[in-house]
Amino acid sequence: MAFNLGEMLAHRAYLSPDKEGFVDATGRRRTYRESDARAARFASFLARKGMGAGERVAILCRNDEHVATAFFAAAKIGAVAVILNWRLQPAELAYILSDCGARALLYDAAFAATVDGLRGRIGVEIFMCKGGKSSDHDYDEIVETERRAPPPTEAGGSDPALIMYTSGTTGRPKGAVLTHDNLLWATLAISCTIEWNHDHRFLLVAPLFHIGGLAPLVTNVHKGCTTVFMLEFEPAAVWRVIQYERINTMMSVPLMLRAMLMAAQKTKVDASSLISITCGASAVPKELISAYADMGIRVQQVSGITECAGAVSFWTPAMNPQKMHSQGRVAFHCRVRIVNPEAGTEVPHGLIGEIWCRGPMVFAGYWNNPEATRAALRDGWYRSGDLGYMDEEGYLFVVDRLKDMIISGGENIYPAELEAVIAGHEAVAEVAVVGRADATWGEVPVAYVVRKPGARLDAEDVIALCRERLASYKCVKAVEFVEALPKNSVGKILKRELRG
Repeated sequence: MAFNLGEMLAHRAYLSPDKEGFVDATGRRRTYRESDARAARFASFLARKGMGAGERVAILCRNDEHVATAFFAAAKIGAVAVILNWRLQPAELAYILSDCGARALLYDAAFAATVDGLRGRIGVEIFMCKGGKSSDHDYDEIVETERRAPPPTEAGGSDPALIMYTSGTTGRPKGAVLTHDNLLWATLAISCTIEWNHDHRFLLVAPLFHIGGLAPLVTNVHKGCTTVFMLEFEPAAVWRVIQYERINTMMSVPLMLRAMLMAAQKTKVDASSLISITCGASAVPKELISAYADMGIRVQQVSGITECAGAVSFWTPAMNPQKMHSQGRVAFHCRVRIVNPEAGTEVPHGLIGEIWCRGPMVFAGYWNNPEATRAALRDGWYRSGDLGYMDEEGYLFVVDRLKDMIISGGENIYPAELEAVIAGHEAVAEVAVVGRADATWGEVPVAYVVRKPGARLDAEDVIALCRERLASYKCVKAVEFVEALPKNSVGKILKRELRG
């Protein structure tokens, strides 16, 4: 019988019936037995409303227990979950809901006005609301009163379990289709590579609409950990929850780490239970890793990809400390090779090429987008679009995005290299470098710089710094000062907006 994620929750409830499974954002605690029963009741309701294998259930909710319940409930009947980014504008949500063809939508009462504005523009037939008063089906009533057992399903294995829409840093978001097997193997890649123990208490504050939030949730169920949900990130509140819930580990991005550190510097925090924080989305500065080490907290770097259902590689303090600026070593069950993107041939250690990934966690393709799928998959390998290299010790280094690389006068220029130099200036808060069309050189690098408050810095200062540290052909040719850089919900800079 094919592996099914809904059955994973049921098996965990069988093995650990009385263990705390989910602690919701209000502090309400539910055992794995209770959590599985709620998911089964939700699954039964969906089936009674005509939902079946392959049909899409959309979820527009902040991080909380009911997102997990709906996700595992959909799996129990072979339906496909689509967890929506609630920070998107209505037009963006309408596009995703129409693209995936969702028939059912679970939403938080806080988003009722948004949902009301979407009615009639999308094909959703079944609306369910969590909290507040609504004429739609009430989530709490469903999971507390539904009594029928969900019908058995043959779905699982290579069948879709989740459509996760990419953040759209380069254009329209694409729906990455992740199967039951993809997510199973992702949990093994994570928990067999870094310390992830059954007695850990995990704070889930990273958004569930990103793979950095969803993959840990599934891993927690597989391992039997307790998941404590937070609706959204607020640094002082995170430290309070860590203390009260005796949190051992969590997932974050560098912006979160920095904000938490600033909060900890302003007031005394109790981090005695915290063993490690895994951090991804972008490279973690060495000074942040060191600052947390001084607090007795390990920071582990992860390089994750939605299309690989989670982690591709990890750096942990147990590895070579001189390689903390790398993305570490490739995770269990995953393979990585560095390829010349034009020739399609593997390049030697130390040379830059495109990072290709392979393994049972690699996605099935993009929803309703065969052209994008063909471009992304080559003989079972996923072309990440990231440029990087592997050193002689097997450490992976991500240099830049292939699409961000600037070709000026026939020379390859990697914006990340320029950004690292400019960011080192004491007056620079943030920087992004992009290519600008040039009649002579084809492209030239241009820096967009955010000054630190009160700092004085002009374009000549930036250009002079580049000339001092870099080959002349690499130096930025112009500098634009801006109040802020455009970013997506996890802090990634939207360079396409700067190019525009």
